[in-house]
Amino acid sequence: QVQLVESGGGLVQAGGSLSLSCAASGRTFSGNPMGWFRQVPGKERLFVAAITGSGGRTYYADFVKGRFTISRDNAKNTVYLHMNSLKPEDTAVYFCAADQGLTYYPGMQWDYWGQGTQVTVSS
Repeated sequence: QVQLVESGGGLVQAGGSLSLSCAASGRTFSGNPMGWFRQVPGKERLFVAAITGSGGRTYYADFVKGRFTISRDNAKNTVYLHMNSLKPEDTAVYFCAADQGLTYYPGMQWDYWGQGTQVTVSS
């Protein structure tokens, strides 16, 4: 059974930093894209960032470019999201996702999802 478990969420002041982790179990995703999404109540889930299986290419939503960094450690089957210069509008539940395919492309349907971790940025 595949599981993605996010951790690292919490409360941080505006301008601060936070790092999220997503540990996968049940299968290895070393050759597969992984990503992060976020959602606020009543709104759709939004793409935040993605990383290819090798970690060689990364992709970001415009609203996090220059502030967030996605990375992965395939030996640990884990993907990370390092968030800097946080803003109150970054407040959301952050979800990790992984795919069975080998290629990332915008708008793709992801096969596996974590339960999410809350990030709250106070002003």
